Amino acid sequence: MSARKQERNQGGRPRDGRVDDAIASAVRELLTDVGYARLTMAEVAARAGVGKAAIYRRHATKQEMIFDVLLPDRFLAVAPDLGSLRADLAAVLAEVADAMSLPPQGTVPGLLADVHADPALRDRFDERYVGAQRRTLTEILDRAAARGELAARPDPAALNALLVGPVFAWLFLLSDSPADLPVLTSAVLDAILALVGVSPTSAGD
Repeated sequence: MSARKQERNQGGRPRDGRVDDAIASAVRELLTDVGYARLTMAEVAARAGVGKAAIYRRHATKQEMIFDVLLPDRFLAVAPDLGSLRADLAAVLAEVADAMSLPPQGTVPGLLADVHADPALRDRFDERYVGAQRRTLTEILDRAAARGELAARPDPAALNALLVGPVFAWLFLLSDSPADLPVLTSAVLDAILALVGVSPTSAGD
């Protein structure tokens, strides 16, 4: 849950959305101008024209601030319901590809390195982002099973790895072009459907 939602749930006064927008714009600009490693909370505050306290009321750490800006609350938090397993997984893959390819170069690997170096930050990341992905995939698989599309229901964690891993490898290990991601994601989708016993021709558009 975002800091803004927590405050509202606790009966606090809703914060000025203009400050949130200014912080988000500053983060995006600085990621492009100076890169992930050199971005600081002080620079974000100066660029946004706000005090650092305003940022810390919203984001506990630099990493969480950047995740909050680049991956909003609803990132993979709502399962698509497009009528078939293929269509639902294609929508998830498109969202994963956008989330990884749109940030400036070096942002995603830098963030993940910092997250995995801090156990507390990793726990929060797992709950907020990985947990949301697993819940979304579980809902998608449950619906596909109810429609009779699945011969056997795969493990959501394994499916999560099959969806995210190839995109990460394509962009950050192989350094291939984001422009070619649709070709990769189509092949990944066909491979996943074959693994779970759904033929591409019967999986829907």
